[in-house]
Amino acid sequence: MSDIRKEIQEKIRNGDFNCEKELTLSIISGKWKIVILWHLGVEGPHRFSELQRLFPKITHKMLTNQLKELIEDGIVHREVYPEVPPRVEYSMTELGMTLLPIIQMMYEWGKKRMAAIKKEMGLAEAEAEEVSKKG
Repeated sequence: MSDIRKEIQEKIRNGDFNCEKELTLSIISGKWKIVILWHLGVEGPHRFSELQRLFPKITHKMLTNQLKELIEDGIVHREVYPEVPPRVEYSMTELGMTLLPIIQMMYEWGKKRMAAIKKEMGLAEAEAEEVSKKG
């Protein structure tokens, strides 16, 4: 468990907690959590290997840790099917699904911001070309 998560849990236990945004961020913070939640929430249950294929740069350990924390927080459910070999699927819990609108809003904001940045870069590149042609 990360230090920030331990710190938040300790604050809640001691009654010292006073920022709900900090709690939300402690649950969804992590390089891969938001995208894991988006895929599970939008696409439905995934097996571990499917999640690994979605994120080729994630290490086995990192994916395991991110899923473990999401499970501990009640956001993701891990289902082991009694088959040979055992099949394990990860899915969003009912509580996890309540985060989906927030994640969707973050996605939409990021999409708009990325388009604006690309447009600004395009304009800057066009201006630089214009200056170099004049110079």
